[in-house]
Amino acid sequence: MLVQIHTDKNIEGGSRFAEFFSNEIKNELARFDEIVTRIEVHVSDENGNKSTPNDKKCVIEAKVEKKQPIAVTATADSPEKAFFEALEKIQRVLDTTLDKIKEH
Repeated sequence: MLVQIHTDKNIEGGSRFAEFFSNEIKNELARFDEIVTRIEVHVSDENGNKSTPNDKKCVIEAKVEKKQPIAVTATADSPEKAFFEALEKIQRVLDTTLDKIKEH
Protein backbone atom coordinates (compact mmCIF):
# COMPACT_ATOMS: atom_id res chain seq x y z
CA MET A 1 0.00 0.00 0.00
CA LEU A 2 1.43 3.33 -1.09
CA VAL A 3 0.85 6.22 1.35
CA GLN A 4 1.08 9.86 0.25
CA ILE A 5 0.79 12.81 2.65
CA HIS A 6 -0.06 16.29 1.33
CA THR A 7 -0.32 19.52 3.31
CA ASP A 8 -1.25 23.05 2.31
CA LYS A 9 1.00 26.06 2.83
CA ASN A 10 -0.55 26.77 6.26
CA ILE A 11 0.31 23.39 7.79
CA GLU A 12 3.88 22.63 8.79
CA GLY A 13 4.32 19.31 7.02
CA GLY A 14 7.88 18.34 7.76
CA SER A 15 9.26 14.87 7.23
CA ARG A 16 8.53 13.85 10.85
CA PHE A 17 4.88 14.85 10.36
CA ALA A 18 4.59 12.80 7.16
CA GLU A 19 6.48 9.86 8.62
CA PHE A 20 4.26 9.77 11.72
CA PHE A 21 1.04 9.87 9.67
CA SER A 22 2.35 7.26 7.23
CA ASN A 23 3.28 4.88 10.04
CA GLU A 24 -0.11 5.32 11.71
CA ILE A 25 -1.90 4.56 8.45
CA LYS A 26 0.22 1.50 7.71
CA ASN A 27 -0.36 0.17 11.25
CA GLU A 28 -4.09 0.87 11.39
CA LEU A 29 -4.96 -0.14 7.82
CA ALA A 30 -2.63 -3.12 7.37
CA ARG A 31 -5.54 -5.55 7.31
CA PHE A 32 -6.79 -3.86 4.12
CA ASP A 33 -3.55 -4.44 2.17
CA GLU A 34 -5.27 -6.97 -0.07
CA ILE A 35 -7.82 -4.43 -1.40
CA VAL A 36 -6.24 -0.97 -0.95
CA THR A 37 -3.50 0.05 -3.37
CA ARG A 38 -2.96 3.65 -2.29
CA ILE A 39 -3.90 6.05 0.53
CA GLU A 40 -3.70 9.81 0.05
CA VAL A 41 -3.94 12.16 3.02
CA HIS A 42 -4.63 15.87 2.51
CA VAL A 43 -4.27 18.11 5.57
CA SER A 44 -5.22 21.78 5.36
CA ASP A 45 -5.99 24.84 7.44
CA GLU A 46 -9.29 26.24 6.21
CA ASN A 47 -8.73 29.75 7.59
CA GLY A 48 -5.01 30.32 7.09
CA ASN A 49 -3.62 32.66 9.76
CA LYS A 50 -6.94 33.01 11.58
CA SER A 51 -7.56 30.68 14.48
CA THR A 52 -11.12 29.43 14.66
CA PRO A 53 -12.57 26.22 16.10
CA ASN A 54 -12.40 23.17 13.84
CA ASP A 55 -10.49 24.94 11.08
CA LYS A 56 -8.06 22.06 10.40
CA LYS A 57 -9.31 19.61 7.80
CA CYS A 58 -8.10 16.15 6.88
CA VAL A 59 -9.28 14.21 3.84
CA ILE A 60 -8.21 10.59 3.49
CA GLU A 61 -8.76 8.93 0.15
CA ALA A 62 -8.36 5.19 -0.33
CA LYS A 63 -7.87 3.69 -3.78
CA VAL A 64 -9.56 0.29 -3.67
CA GLU A 65 -8.89 -2.36 -6.31
CA LYS A 66 -11.68 -2.59 -8.90
CA LYS A 67 -13.79 0.01 -7.05
CA GLN A 68 -14.23 3.76 -7.04
CA PRO A 69 -11.93 5.64 -4.63
CA ILE A 70 -13.34 6.17 -1.14
CA ALA A 71 -12.84 9.50 0.63
CA VAL A 72 -13.67 10.72 4.13
CA THR A 73 -13.31 14.16 5.70
CA ALA A 74 -12.86 15.30 9.29
CA THR A 75 -12.33 18.71 10.89
CA ALA A 76 -10.87 19.52 14.29
CA ASP A 77 -8.84 22.08 16.25
CA SER A 78 -5.50 20.52 15.27
CA PRO A 79 -4.20 18.65 12.24
CA GLU A 80 -3.52 15.59 14.39
CA LYS A 81 -7.06 15.43 15.77
CA ALA A 82 -8.53 15.85 12.29
CA PHE A 83 -6.24 13.10 11.00
CA PHE A 84 -7.21 10.60 13.71
CA GLU A 85 -10.93 11.32 13.24
CA ALA A 86 -10.58 10.78 9.49
CA LEU A 87 -8.55 7.61 10.10
CA GLU A 88 -11.38 6.19 12.24
CA LYS A 89 -13.90 7.03 9.53
CA ILE A 90 -11.89 5.44 6.73
CA GLN A 91 -11.46 2.27 8.82
CA ARG A 92 -15.23 1.97 9.23
CA VAL A 93 -15.86 2.54 5.52
CA LEU A 94 -13.15 0.06 4.51
CA ASP A 95 -14.54 -2.54 6.93
CA THR A 96 -17.92 -2.21 5.22
CA THR A 97 -16.33 -2.37 1.77
CA LEU A 98 -14.31 -5.46 2.68
CA ASP A 99 -17.44 -7.17 4.04
CA LYS A 100 -19.28 -6.46 0.78
CA ILE A 101 -16.39 -7.81 -1.29
CA LYS A 102 -16.31 -11.00 0.78
CA GLU A 103 -20.07 -11.48 0.32
CA HIS A 104 -19.65 -11.71 -3.47
